[in-house]
Amino acid sequence: MTSQPPLPIAPVVGVRIGEVVDLVEDTTGGRVYIRGEVSFAWDAEDATGRRVAATQLARIKAATGVAIADGFGITRETLRAWRRALEAEGTAGLVADKRGPKGPSKLTGPVIAQVNRLRREKETLLAIATAVGISTDTVRRALALTPAENVLAGDDVVVGEATGDDDAVAEDVVVGEAAAAGEGGALPVLALPVPRGAERARAGRDGPAGAVFTACASAPLAGLFAALPGIAHSGLLECARVVFPVVPAGFYSLETMLLEGVLRALAGEPRAEGATRFHPADLGRILGLDRAPEVGTIRRKLGQLAELGKGADLQGAIAHHHLTRPSEDALVVYVDGHVRAYQGTRSIAKTHVTRLRFPAPATVETWISDSRGDPVMVVMAEPAASLAAEIRSLLPELRTAVGDDRRVLVGFDRGGWSPTLFRDMHAAGFDSLTWRKGPIPDLPETAFTTVSYTDEYGRDHEWELADTLVDLPLADDTTFAMRQVTRRETRKRAARQLHILTTRTDLTAAEVVYRMGSRWRQENQFRYARIHLDLDSHDSYTTTPDDPTRKVPNPVKKTSHDTVQALYQRVEREQARADAALLAATAPTAGEVLLTNDLYNTLTGPLRAAEDDLAAARAHHRTLPARLPLKDLAPDQQVLDTEVKLLVHAIRMSAHTTITALARDIRTNTTYARADDEAHTLARMVLNHSGDIDPRKPGELSITLDPMPTRRQTRAVAELCEHLTATNTVYPGTDKVLRYAIKQP
Repeated sequence: MTSQPPLPIAPVVGVRIGEVVDLVEDTTGGRVYIRGEVSFAWDAEDATGRRVAATQLARIKAATGVAIADGFGITRETLRAWRRALEAEGTAGLVADKRGPKGPSKLTGPVIAQVNRLRREKETLLAIATAVGISTDTVRRALALTPAENVLAGDDVVVGEATGDDDAVAEDVVVGEAAAAGEGGALPVLALPVPRGAERARAGRDGPAGAVFTACASAPLAGLFAALPGIAHSGLLECARVVFPVVPAGFYSLETMLLEGVLRALAGEPRAEGATRFHPADLGRILGLDRAPEVGTIRRKLGQLAELGKGADLQGAIAHHHLTRPSEDALVVYVDGHVRAYQGTRSIAKTHVTRLRFPAPATVETWISDSRGDPVMVVMAEPAASLAAEIRSLLPELRTAVGDDRRVLVGFDRGGWSPTLFRDMHAAGFDSLTWRKGPIPDLPETAFTTVSYTDEYGRDHEWELADTLVDLPLADDTTFAMRQVTRRETRKRAARQLHILTTRTDLTAAEVVYRMGSRWRQENQFRYARIHLDLDSHDSYTTTPDDPTRKVPNPVKKTSHDTVQALYQRVEREQARADAALLAATAPTAGEVLLTNDLYNTLTGPLRAAEDDLAAARAHHRTLPARLPLKDLAPDQQVLDTEVKLLVHAIRMSAHTTITALARDIRTNTTYARADDEAHTLARMVLNHSGDIDPRKPGELSITLDPMPTRRQTRAVAELCEHLTATNTVYPGTDKVLRYAIKQP
């Protein structure tokens, strides 16, 4: 019989490292507990003892290297360096002493002048460093200083002097007393963010980390700060705070994760795997952190939010945020279905994919956009559901999103054609706007008049329109009156008429045509999002079993229908053949014609056989059910995860709204001649541009972008910066107001 080990008694306070190790540090020193027993201890000033404890924990494999590094607030590289020093020199190798040069290199005025003179003489950096007696990095820093900064009342520029712990990676740059005071000094180039290892080790205990910005010049991706006003306008963060009042604890907050997703999408990597294509510190500077979350963290956080099952609530809150704003855009929405094809190995229901022109495994989504084409809400549709059925089911959610009894004009294409739906929408306070479906006789030319219209962008349009009323037949033998606006156009010497139906009577005929044509903005949204935001990607590979009781079309019914149609055509052919044979047999000849029963039966026998087969096939077809439970046809069919996709769609909707808002601001630019053609391109350039981050002024966060490649682009971005600054946007989670500018070439 084995003896039972003592119960582990962990300290009341401390940092948990792995499963069996606890670290406690206070003013007296530090202690490491393994299964409740003290294994290492050191005094407050004993840095060597602390390093010995960390390396010994790694040597005996009491925890993983990642957990030990996070617990002690160091990097994994530092822990590995300590272990190498311990193995090479023993405990003496862990003694904290100053590494590197014995004293700092000083960039005095004469040294800087000598470096600039040699550089003007076209000397290489290595030649300058050898001639002056400094390192090539110091030569670069000397050349980076402006002439005004080179002469600060004779103050010296100290480069390369280690401050604090010898584990520091980056050299500190101090420019006179001005930089030490934090006002007016030069910004350090590519400064590393403030380390947050200690906070990360205590994630979940002290709450999520707040944003702490580091002054940095020439920071990559600094242009992403230009997205903050658009993100605030989209309402993603505001709605998420309401929908998710309580979220799983961790170092990264809810706002940080959502903001990271939007910024990453705007930087060209909308999928979680795209986080590996950025340096963690580059995106971390924008988030106010030491580094951006990794791929595993992003997936885990999204999975935790998806488990709460509030993706549809977030979509509804965003729609309510959009549709309750006091603007005319809230009165017009467009609804369309989007088919997201699936290329995996799971058994997914097939749907006709218009782009592919054949049925394929896919998920159907129903999108709602405003009059500008910006996405407002998305819901997951039932497999193989029609657009008309989805619009009918959307009406209660749309009314909740609008928040009052305003009449909303809902535009959609012919997929939503249903006169009964039009009547029900009108009764529920919604006006329909769609193309008329089916063969329709053309109107006379006298019914058309030439109408001019100027849209909100100042563009002039001219159409030949006719405005009439039509009665649509309903299933209950009644009719529903609707307004029909017909547009007559001529293409290649052939005239055609396009008929638009609506229940809206207060709009002019030209406004009806313009609103119907604006539905293509939603198609443009799908196309842009597929290319730049990876709309159709599979952000989650989790699947759930499909509803086994769901009724689906019976494939045998379709086969039987095809058989009936083939037999019907056979009867038609046999009828024609029998008629021709009878006509030939009874044609007048020189003598009498004798048509016996046997001859008649011979001529019409194949026809009667075909008619019998057709009658039998029709009787069999009537006995077959049109729809069957899914379990009888595909019991293993699955459905792709929807919760994660709804959350990711909310992030990409915010990204799309942000990039289009920047493009609209650029289009209003009076100095950029090609704004209409290059607005989106320039907006993407701005978001991926470098710049300076200056948080030193209280209550402000100044972003100064580097010059653009051309002067005309720089002038356009300068005007854009004025618009962004006028919004007085506050960085989420802080009290810092964003201020934007751009350097002149």
